[in-house]
Amino acid sequence: MRRLAQLFQKLSVIPMMMASLALFALMVLTFADVVMRSVFNAPIEAATELIRIGIALIVFSALPILSWRSQHIAVDLLDGPFARLNLQRWRDGLVALACGVMLWAPASRVVDLAFRARSYGDQTEYLEIPTFYIAMFIAAMTFLTAVVLILRGLLHLLAPHLLETAE
Repeated sequence: MRRLAQLFQKLSVIPMMMASLALFALMVLTFADVVMRSVFNAPIEAATELIRIGIALIVFSALPILSWRSQHIAVDLLDGPFARLNLQRWRDGLVALACGVMLWAPASRVVDLAFRARSYGDQTEYLEIPTFYIAMFIAAMTFLTAVVLILRGLLHLLAPHLLETAE
C-alpha cells in the first residue's frame, strides 16, 4: 500500500504542474492584453476564450488532487457535535462517498454535451478550437474526482489507518 501511495504522490505532480503552467500562461496573457489594450489600443481578441480554457484547465486539473488531500473549502459548523460523539470518521467517509456518487451525474452530462458539440462541430469564436476537447477534459477530470472521492470515503469508513499513512 505504501508503494501505491508513493506512486499516486508522484503522479499527482502532473495535473498540478499542468494547473501551474496554465495559471502562469493566464498571468502572462492578462499582462500582455492589458499592455496591448492600454498602450497600443489593440487588445488580444482571443484573450477571453483563452482565459476560459485556462480557468477550466486550472480548476479541473487540481480537483482530483485537492479532493484526495481533502484540501477543498469546508464549513465546520457541525464539527463540535460530531467531535463530541466521536463520529468525525463516519461523517468524513459518508460525505466523501456522497460527493463522489453525486459527481457522476454531472460528469456523464458533460460527456453527452461534449459528444453533441463534436457532432455539431462547435468551435471557439476566434481560435476555432473544437470545444469538445475541453468538455472531454472536464468530464474526465470530474470522473477521476468522483472515483477519488469514493475511494477516500471507503478508506475513511473501512481502513482509516491507510489514509493516515497515505497522507
